[in-house]
Amino acid sequence: MMFTPFEIKETVDMFMRYKLDIRAITLGVSLLDCAAATGAECRRRIREKILRTAGKLVSVGRAIESEYGIPIINKRLAVTPIALVAGSTGDTDYTPYAKTMDEAAEELGIDFVGGFSALVQKGFSESDRRLIDSIPDALAATGRVCSSVNAASSKSGINMDAVRRMGAVIRETAEKTAGRDGIGCAKLVVFCNAPEDNPFMAGAFHGPGEGESCLNVGVSGPGVVKAALESRKDANFDELADIIKKTAFKITRMGQLVGMEAAERLGVPFGILDLSLAPTPAVGDSVARILEEMGLEAAGTHGTTAALAMLTDMVKKGGVMASTHVGGFSGAFIPVSEDEGMVQAVRNGSISLDKLEAMTSVCSVGLDMIALPGDTSAATISAIIADEMAIGMVNSKTTAVRVIPVPGKKAGDWAEFGGLLGGAPVMAVNSAGSAAFINRGGRIPAPIHSFRN
Repeated sequence: MMFTPFEIKETVDMFMRYKLDIRAITLGVSLLDCAAATGAECRRRIREKILRTAGKLVSVGRAIESEYGIPIINKRLAVTPIALVAGSTGDTDYTPYAKTMDEAAEELGIDFVGGFSALVQKGFSESDRRLIDSIPDALAATGRVCSSVNAASSKSGINMDAVRRMGAVIRETAEKTAGRDGIGCAKLVVFCNAPEDNPFMAGAFHGPGEGESCLNVGVSGPGVVKAALESRKDANFDELADIIKKTAFKITRMGQLVGMEAAERLGVPFGILDLSLAPTPAVGDSVARILEEMGLEAAGTHGTTAALAMLTDMVKKGGVMASTHVGGFSGAFIPVSEDEGMVQAVRNGSISLDKLEAMTSVCSVGLDMIALPGDTSAATISAIIADEMAIGMVNSKTTAVRVIPVPGKKAGDWAEFGGLLGGAPVMAVNSAGSAAFINRGGRIPAPIHSFRN
């Protein structure tokens, strides 16, 4: 017998009781060959290539769901950063490119398309500037397009001009989508050390170092990890670590199976498997609740950063033993609006913006899906970004900021984004100003330990 009855029951429980799923299969597609002399021709090539290359993505995903009984929540597309593709056209407004991406994704039934992006960690090209200036209108005019800007790296330092500009862009995007609590900002992320093979939105793009196309998979199972810890209330930290690592191994093997099968059916290479504990607003699918299962009275209290560090590390160790192609982020996400345990922690006062920043030093990404007061200044948003970029730069890890200043709302009010994005209490920001700091501009140099040859 290949599987014991216990193993079969354990697998069924993972899906039926503990909300294990494939969070996303993301097809990466290069658009570098779509560059053209005119915007109309470039967009025609982009549309044609998306329809041709990603035409079977949704049907393949649904077929695998049906055959294997494994939920695949989103079918997504990631393309070459548009700033690298549209520069040859002379267009000054890149909003039509976002609309082309959105229309093609809608036609194919794809949930999200990422890649309305620019890589500006060391400086701007004219195309980068045009794309960044187009972000507010592009995200207001589309429903499926996601945007990202890489503003820093451990090798290049922090482009503070980009950080300053992105604070204003986030404000503008929120105002243009004010009728839905600034939801445009939920599709916009600012990175340090952005990975080129990330299957998770809003930061997915098909990096210039990637091949023609590939299939990346994002797996998630916070509920499975929490259930595994519940069975060992008396375990010490060595034993807890081992439980998490073994559970992550099992989850990753399932993702590897789905990813390789989907890639084969699509006729593209299998790229990477990202094992990230990515929560949803559903009860029982929370990273915060895992931390509390370790013995914390509430996520955010003293000891939370240590607990999160162990969780993230053990997830990575279990994942790399289960797949030879682990990539993306891989670890644990701590978005506020997408995690019911995090929402509760904010409501009861155990988590503040400052505590979240500390937690980002050890989690997979950074400040994620955080609702801010609508009157938060662009300079304050830029300063929040700068702090997060510094954590990523110095620690040679990916960090990111996805914050949403909610028009017309103040700290303590509720912001609703819907679906997997959930909703969250608006969090207070520090009242002391940062404008003089942000307005200096220029570049914060890379740390000394980045000089490695």
